[in-house]
Amino acid sequence: MPSPQDQFLVKAATAARAAGHIFPEYAACEAALESAWGQSHLAAQGNNLFGQKQSHPPLDGSSTLMLPTREFLNGAWVTVQANWVGFADWASCFKARMALLQRLGNTYPDYKAALNATTGEQFITAVSHTWSTDPQRAGKVLSIFDLHGSAFSAQP
Repeated sequence: MPSPQDQFLVKAATAARAAGHIFPEYAACEAALESAWGQSHLAAQGNNLFGQKQSHPPLDGSSTLMLPTREFLNGAWVTVQANWVGFADWASCFKARMALLQRLGNTYPDYKAALNATTGEQFITAVSHTWSTDPQRAGKVLSIFDLHGSAFSAQP
């Protein structure tokens, strides 16, 4: 019987693949970290697995949730309020995430590098530089892949 973490990763990778996300298994590991394995308030209420903040104007077909978050700012962790995107389902979340990376690729060189990556590790390392304020994000995501990557080979 697969663990709840492995079940989450398989479900997330399936949604990522259906949405055309590159490196869907690594994106699933990102989603695990960002959403506390799908248990965060944001994931449960808004199917937002990446902590994607709402844009102005709001994304078409999305809702907005105002929730607190922890940000690493000026060398310290602080709690701030933020507006987050609410998605209809996980596939919509993964699709919007890819669209955001593509739209901002020319503005943020790390996103462009991530989209041009040839391995999942390169993708995670590049995207993590800008996606999160957590300086340890890439290592955390890759650790999840190292610990649970076998879940992906067990898929039917």
